[in-house]
Formats: sequence, structure tokens, C-alpha cells
Amino acid sequence: MAVKQYDDYPMDKTHYLKVNRFTDIEKYSQIEEEYKEPDEEKFVEKEHLRSWLTDSQARDQFVLYRGDDVIIFWNRKTEPPEEIYRRTNWTETYVQWSPLGTYLATFHKQGIALWGGPSWNKIIRFFHPGVKLIDFSPNEKYLVTWSNEPIMLGSSGTPFGPDDEGNQVIIWDVHSGILLRSFPSSTNPEGTPNKIKWPIFKWSPSDKYFARVTPGQQISVYETPSMGLVGKKSIKIEGVVDFEWAPAFEWAPASDNEKDKQFGDKKSGEELISYWTPEIGNQPARVTLLNIPSKEIVRTRNLVNVSDSNSDFLCVKVDRHTKTKKSTFANLEIYRVREKDIPVEVIEVKVIAFAWEPKGERFAIITTNDPNYNQPTQTGFKTNVSFYYLEKPKPGKGGETVGTANFKLIKTLEKKSSNAIYWSPQGRHVILATLRSSTSFDLEFWDLDFEGVTEQKEFTKADPASCMQLMSTQEHYGITDIEWDPTGRYVITSSSFWRHTMENGYTIWDFKGMQLQKLLMDKFKQLLWRPRPKSLLTNEQKKKIKKNLREYSKQFDEEDALAQTSVSKELLAHRRRLIDEWNAWRKRVEKELAEERERAGLEPISKRDDENVEIIEEWIEEVVEETEEVVED
Repeated sequence: MAVKQYDDYPMDKTHYLKVNRFTDIEKYSQIEEEYKEPDEEKFVEKEHLRSWLTDSQARDQFVLYRGDDVIIFWNRKTEPPEEIYRRTNWTETYVQWSPLGTYLATFHKQGIALWGGPSWNKIIRFFHPGVKLIDFSPNEKYLVTWSNEPIMLGSSGTPFGPDDEGNQVIIWDVHSGILLRSFPSSTNPEGTPNKIKWPIFKWSPSDKYFARVTPGQQISVYETPSMGLVGKKSIKIEGVVDFEWAPAFEWAPASDNEKDKQFGDKKSGEELISYWTPEIGNQPARVTLLNIPSKEIVRTRNLVNVSDSNSDFLCVKVDRHTKTKKSTFANLEIYRVREKDIPVEVIEVKVIAFAWEPKGERFAIITTNDPNYNQPTQTGFKTNVSFYYLEKPKPGKGGETVGTANFKLIKTLEKKSSNAIYWSPQGRHVILATLRSSTSFDLEFWDLDFEGVTEQKEFTKADPASCMQLMSTQEHYGITDIEWDPTGRYVITSSSFWRHTMENGYTIWDFKGMQLQKLLMDKFKQLLWRPRPKSLLTNEQKKKIKKNLREYSKQFDEEDALAQTSVSKELLAHRRRLIDEWNAWRKRVEKELAEERERAGLEPISKRDDENVEIIEEWIEEVVEETEEVVED
């Protein structure tokens, strides 16, 4: 504490006080005068940690936790998944992928272990007894761990020092395994621990900054790798409740224009943060957008409760009540943070769920007018699902834009039971689900860019509602979780043993809602798709691929047909093997029977009359391929 408080303390304009520990003085006084070159460590080549991305069929992996077994699989469309690796008692609580899929984290009494590579060897471990929660930085450079057991000194070989004693949160360097800094859990003004709200630290998209809120007092923003406060002090904000970083910007080219800088670019290095404060005395409730590290306020508006955010848009949910205070309702206020002066739109709704479309400019909300909603005795209630899109200003005759961009309603689906929205990671497709209900387990698969007949394309562009198409309506009894794969091609719905014991297991669907596989298993706990890093392809390369997709699809169809053929060959070989085993068993049993009859003094079966023996042959026909030709006169 003395070192923290008084090291580099300014005595006057030219003199600073230096404070060191006695142990450091003793340590450096014992260093030998003669320099000895350290031994060179032998280079050991490591496995490629992203080798799974080189799969020739571009398949995705997922991890399954069942009973005491953790298993890694390749997804194989309609075929049963291919097991890659299995280990019993691999984790003690649960498993977690890193954000880019490089590592699989397992939890143990003594800390966290990270695994990866083709052999699934242990890569590194982090000693933190009793660890319960972890959080990676977006680019996997840092790992945050939390334990409900405060750090205690005394054991040799631990990475903890005097500064770490009593702390519960640790930040590690993932590549080196070095402990960078530890923190205490959050406390309230009375000094007693608060209920943990995870993650305690929220990371900026670049991994350059991380921040935590002290409710009612301040936001502390730290920078990496120094782990020190930005500007050496926290941002004092009276009454602050919570904050969020704007997700990763698609960085614009470096610009000297001040207007461009306020929204962040690589040259300015600014990143955007939003925080909100409730009403305090005569001060109205408000949400504020703030640039980091300059701490420059970009926009302020009187509001109540932040709901969700996107890199181009920020949606703020405002909870309100009527004059009688007997009922509540909510507004959605949407900031267009990329536009000048950050214009705001207001949509009045009673919101159950809200979700932005990934890689798009649409959002979906679930609302209700049912009086049973939020009541202690509530049962199944009806909801409405609405989709909105951003209508951009149209170009005028002189090339200038006419009007302003506004969010417009696409369509409202009424009298639904849905209470959750799951967009595909690629946008366009969305699942409306009824989760954790005792009476309804509905799944609706929607396509918001369905074009249908080619002749209708121009019509659908002018009318977004006509592009919406319900692809499939399905049901999964006891559903608890939904997981899209990173490509948006497949989705898994599951029923976890952690929530109930009814028909535990999982089902794999394609994005159209067609069931590909269904597997029930006892003590099924967890299933997670392996994330993928951002594509290395440019937008131009992606457009070229989409343009030539029909040509590529022919190649894919041939590969699928070849795979089906190989499966058929494997099936035939399996059947032949079973027949050979049957014949071998029959010969052995006949020989044993003949020996027993001989010992009993009975005549061999071969000398008996075989006229009454009937041999039945069964033929099974299978259609391998069917072609229909239309002949015109």
C-alpha cells in the first residue's frame, strides 16, 4: 500500500519520491557482479491451434458434456456426428470455448486449464483455487477468472504476492500464463460485497481497454498491458448504474476530419462507451455516449434503462409507469451513432425481448398487451413479434439525399407464444422460440429475405414484408437452449439435465427448420458449437463467391453424392460382415451339436431325411437413383 500510494509522489516540480520494498532491496543487492548468460531453452514445436479450420469439407465442431464425459464431434449434416476426442472427468463443473474457438477451457478445483490443437493436449493452466467463472477478452489475449474464495498467501509455488491477498478477480496473459493484476470483488458504499454480476470487467473490442462500474459512483477504465487506469483516475459519475462498450467497429480509413474522429477510427484510436444514470434529485435520468481514452462526451439524452447495443446503432429501453403507477410500459429509443449529431427515434412498446440482426440493419422485438404478463400467477400469454428495418433516404435529382433515415415496421406477427429471438450469426434467418415453458415448446424458422419466384424480385425489394417467409414450424419438448453454428447453416436445440430430467438430449436442424438428427441421452448437460474467427476474405471476394454460388453448388452436390456412395459401401460391407459372422457361428454350433449327438449315441443330423427342410431366401430391393425424362412430341 505504501508503494502504491507514495511511489513517484511529486515533492516539487523537479523531485519525486521513490518507494521500494525492503525485500526488493535485498533481492537486487544479492545479484552477482559477473553476468552469466542464461541457458538457451530448446525449441519445441507446438501444434497448430487453428488446425480445425483446414477441414476439407469446412465442417464445424461442437463439444458435448454428458454425465462425466466431455466429447468433441465433427458435425456431418444428416449423418451421425463423428467423434474426435473423448475424456472422462475432463472438467468438474462445465466447459467454455474462447471467443475465437482457439481454446477449450475446463474447470478444476485448482484453477483453469486451456486445451487445443489436433491432439487436444493441455496448452496452459492458471492457478486460481475455487474458480467459478471466467471471461476471455474478445481477441483471446487476456483471461479473467473469479473465485468466491479470497486469495490467501502462504503456499509456495503460487503466483500470488502481497498485493493479491484477499482479492477474488484475476487477469491473466493467455499466451504466457503470467498473472497481470488482481482485483477485489465489487462492494457497495457500506463496504460489504455485492451480488456478483458477471462479467465484472467489460472489454473493448480491440482488447486495449477494460472497465468496471462502481454503482452510484464511477466507471474505472483500465488499459492493457500496463493494467493501469486510463488517465490515472476513474471517471466520477454520480448515480451511474451500468455501461456497455460499442461492439467492434468496421473501422473507417484514418481521417483528419473531426466529425469522423468522434465515431472512432484507427488513427484517433477512440472507442465508444455508453452509460446511464437514473433520476437523482432535479437531475433527469440520462444515457451518455463517451469516447475512450479522451473521455469526450459525444451525446447525452434523458433516458432510463439501456437494453442493447450495436456498432452502428444503440437501442435504449426506457421503463416507464402510468400516473397511477399500477402498470408499466416501455419505449425503445434508437441512436444512429454513425450519423451527424446522433439522431434518436422513439418506438412505444411493452418489450419482452429485443435483438438486433447480426451484420444487418434490422431488429426484432417481442411485445405483449396481455394483463397476465409480469404477474405472479402468469400462465401462457400471447405475444406479438414485430420486425423493423432502416429505410434510408432516397437520392434526389441532383444526387443529394432527400429526407432522413428512419426505422420502419416490416410486419407484426400476432397472437404468438414466442418469448425469445435467435438470429442466425449471418443475419437474414431468425428463430422465434418458446423457451422454458411447461405447456408450449414452439419453434418458428423465418427467412426475412425470401425471394421466391424470380419474377417477383423487384416487387420484394419495394415491399420488405413480402420477403418474409415462414420456412417451418417445429416443436422440441422440454427445450432449454438454442445454439446456432458459426456459419448459420445449422442450429441445435437442446434439453439440459441441469434444468430438468424430461427427454434430455439435442436435435440438429438446418436453417430452414428441417430436422436432420435427434438424439436423446441421459444426463445430457451442455452442447456448444466451436466459434470461428473472423473471415479473412474481403467483401469483394465474398460477393464473387455469392455470384458464382450455383457453380460451387454443383461441386458440393457431387461431393455429397460421393459421400452417400461411400456410406452405402460401408453399409454393404457391414451387412456382409454380419452374414459371415452368422455363418461362422452356425457352422460352429452345428459341429458342437453333431459331437453331442455322437456322444449320446444318436445318428448324425446329416443322415436324417431333409425333404421337409425349406430354405427361404429374402430379396431386398433399394432404389439407388431415379431419373425422370420428359419427352415432348
